[in-house]
Amino acid sequence: MVNLELYRVFYTVAKSGSLTRAAQELYISQPAVSQSIKQMENQMGVALFNRTHRGMELSIAGKTIYHEVEQALALLDEAENKITVLNATATGTIRIGATDSIFYYILADRIAQYNELYPGVKLELVSSTSPYTLSQLKEGKCDVGFINLPVEDDDVKFYGTVALLSDVFVAGKKYEQALKGEKISLRSLQEMPLLMIEENTIARRALASFTSTLGITLNPEVEAANWDLMKKLVINGMGIGCIPREYCTKQLDRGDLFELDTDPALPVRGVGLCLPKNVPLSFAMREFVSLFTGKNSQQ
Repeated sequence: MVNLELYRVFYTVAKSGSLTRAAQELYISQPAVSQSIKQMENQMGVALFNRTHRGMELSIAGKTIYHEVEQALALLDEAENKITVLNATATGTIRIGATDSIFYYILADRIAQYNELYPGVKLELVSSTSPYTLSQLKEGKCDVGFINLPVEDDDVKFYGTVALLSDVFVAGKKYEQALKGEKISLRSLQEMPLLMIEENTIARRALASFTSTLGITLNPEVEAANWDLMKKLVINGMGIGCIPREYCTKQLDRGDLFELDTDPALPVRGVGLCLPKNVPLSFAMREFVSLFTGKNSQQ
């Protein structure tokens, strides 16, 4: 079977009537064009051109196939153009995985911005824990995930940190007189009523990992399923909560909560953007990723 590129060379020579002009149009050398024509003629067993002083003229055999070759190449060009348009058009569906808190505090505004820019893209929000979001990515049930860090998983592609989270201890008005403005050691928190996020979360694991390096074990009296519930309970005086400062700025600004000055302060962690490995990105996905990273993501 004749190589497709040989047909393209044949068509270009026939259309231009010149090996030189065909070479210029195809951005290859004239000898390469001549060799391609000879190779095609050898494979077909017929002469496709008559060489004259005026240039290259189609032979009877060449004229026989010219129209069909022209149509076939036009169809292929049309197919390539459709792919080009597809790759430069924001359509389809993007399935976004994240926790409720990441959606609300970090992603919501940018998701709305993306929807305004590309209304033709359907956005599906898959809310779950960070470990489950990782599983969804690996199983092909999510297209992009936003994960509480730190996480190590070689089966997904981490593409940078999109937000920083500063875990702090906060309390409500009930504890202002005793604790506000005071330097509080982390060790002393072992004796206080604590509220923490559920044990199976990355945030909780990060806290436990840090305090264990100091020989401190913090056992909560209450474990909350989400940050909003924890804020409500802390405001109502149930104890000291550990929560990202970024998730309670409104309550801190209003004075419903105050931040404890702990020694040492808890380390900053992040929210990372993750993509499935070895999956080509559509134009819509590249534009979505660039909204968070400032650059296109290429696999």
